[in-house]
Amino acid sequence: MLIADDHPVVRQGLRTFLGVQDDIEVVGEAEDGVSAVTLAESLRPDIVLMDLKMPGADGVAALAELRARGVPARVLVLTSVTERRHVLPAVRAGAAGYLYKDVDPRALVQAIKAVHDGHVLFAPDAAEAMMRAGTAGAAADARERDDDRGPAALTEREREVLVHIARGRSNREIARTLVVSEKTVKTHVSNLLMKLGVQDRTQAALYAVRHGLAGD
Repeated sequence: MLIADDHPVVRQGLRTFLGVQDDIEVVGEAEDGVSAVTLAESLRPDIVLMDLKMPGADGVAALAELRARGVPARVLVLTSVTERRHVLPAVRAGAAGYLYKDVDPRALVQAIKAVHDGHVLFAPDAAEAMMRAGTAGAAADARERDDDRGPAALTEREREVLVHIARGRSNREIARTLVVSEKTVKTHVSNLLMKLGVQDRTQAALYAVRHGLAGD
C-alpha cells in the first residue's frame, strides 16, 4: 500500500504501525496529491491511504487523476477533516472508503483489508453524510428528469444485492445472507453494474444512496 499525507510524522507513524501488520506492506510515501498519483502509477499499490488536505493537488484532485489515468488502486481516505461536505466529492472521485484519523488502530487495519477485498467502508458520520446528500441528490435528479423512468430497472434480487453492496458487504457475505452461490452473486453484481451504468462497487453504492435504494 501507499501512504499519502503531507505530515511526515503521520506518514512515519502509519508506516511503522502498518509495517508490522500481517499481509500489509507499505511500498511508498507521498507528501502531496501530485506525488501520490506519480507513485501510485509507478509502484502499482493495491491500496492508497489518502489524506484529503494536502498542498498542491489535494486528495479529491488526486482521486480524480488516479481514475483518469486508469490506476487500479483502491483508495481509502484517512483524514482529520470532519466537515461532512467533503465526503461526497471524495466518493464521487473514486474513494472506496472514508475514515477519520481518530479511528482505532485495529479498526484501521481491518478497514484496509476490507477495502482491499472489495468492500466499501465509511465511518458512521461519513455514511450519514452520504445518505443525506443522496436524499437531496435523488430529489434533484427527479426534478431534472424529463420522463418518469426513475432509477434503473433492476430485478428484485439485483436490488437486494445492491443494498448489501451499499452496506459494504463482500460477495461471499452476500451469498451467505441470500443463501445462493458466490458465483450467482457475481453474476448479479455484473448485471446491476451494467444496468446502472457504473464501473465498480463504490459507484454502485453511491448510486444506491442517491436513489434511496440503500435500505435502513
